[in-house]
Amino acid sequence: MASTGAKFIVTLILASVMVMTPCSATVYTVGDTSGWALGSDYSTWTSGKTFKVGDSLVFNYGSGHTVDEVSASDYSTCTTGNSITSDSSGATTIALKTAGKHYFICGVAGHCGSGMKVQVTVAAGSSEGSSPTTTPSGSGSGSGSGSSTPAATNTPAVKTPSSTSSESSSGTSVSVFVSSLLVAWVALYVSVVC
Repeated sequence: MASTGAKFIVTLILASVMVMTPCSATVYTVGDTSGWALGSDYSTWTSGKTFKVGDSLVFNYGSGHTVDEVSASDYSTCTTGNSITSDSSGATTIALKTAGKHYFICGVAGHCGSGMKVQVTVAAGSSEGSSPTTTPSGSGSGSGSGSSTPAATNTPAVKTPSSTSSESSSGTSVSVFVSSLLVAWVALYVSVVC
C-alpha cells in the first residue's frame, strides 16, 4: 500500500505541472538571428506567429539603433519623437502586457523608412489550440468562454475502514481533502491567471 505522503507529493507535482503548462509564455527574438537591423523583412518575420498577452519580444541590435514603441499613425508615417517608450541599450525586452496591435520602429533618421519597423497583433490570454488546458475531474467541459468562476470539483468518496485502522483512516482523509483543495486551487489559478 502506498503511503499517503507519497500520494500527496505525486499530487503536488502533478498540480505544479498543470499550473505551469497552460501559462507558459513565449519569448520571440525579433528578426531571429538577423536581429533588429536594416535589411530585414519584419512583416515576413511576424507571419505565422501568434503573439499572446504574457509573451515577450527581444530586440537585439548594435549601436546606432533604437527600439521605439509608437502609435499606429507614427508607425505608418515613420514619425519619430513621439514614442511611447524608447530604448537604445542594444538588448531590449518588451513584455506584451495588453491585447491589440503594438507598433515598434527604429527612431534613427531614415531607418524606419528603410524597413526597420514591426507591427505585432497580441491576442488576449491563451489562443485556442495554442496551449493545453486542464479541467479538474468531475467538472463540466463547458465552452471556456472566459468566466473566472472555477469549475466545481467532486470530492472523492472515502470509505471508512474497519475500526482496527482508525489512525490510517484519518491520515488518508486528510490527504484526500488536501489533494482535492489543491486541485480546486489549481483550477482557480489557471482560470484567473491564464
